[in-house]
Amino acid sequence: MKTVLLLVALLFSPLSFAQSLYQQLGEQQGIETIVEEMLYRVGGDERIAHHFDGVDIMRVHKLISEQVCDLSGGPCDYSGEDMKTSHRNMGVDNADFNALVEHLIAAMEKEDVPVSAQNQLLGVLAPMHSDIVEE
Repeated sequence: MKTVLLLVALLFSPLSFAQSLYQQLGEQQGIETIVEEMLYRVGGDERIAHHFDGVDIMRVHKLISEQVCDLSGGPCDYSGEDMKTSHRNMGVDNADFNALVEHLIAAMEKEDVPVSAQNQLLGVLAPMHSDIVEE
């Protein structure tokens, strides 16, 4: 009887309802949708769209999706270059970086990602700033 009560207590504990960041982002499909929406918004933003001229946007979508999946605890492995290498000589400044973040937040809001999950993802991505922005 004690074993049954312990099992019931564990099943209904608050921890059993906690979702990982990967799950809160909608898992693979949700992440791909968020990244697609973000890139769509970037394409219409004259402040930063030029950074994507001549770029294989499908490859960018794949790599960003992989990276977000990997960093959020999903089953993906990021197959791209490190951020410093992939952004070298692009001339990305703080305003460009912030504009991309604006679009990421808007995409997450559109997909009803909880604010706490948005903040978790931004916290995971924020350390990349120094490798992306050339000051």
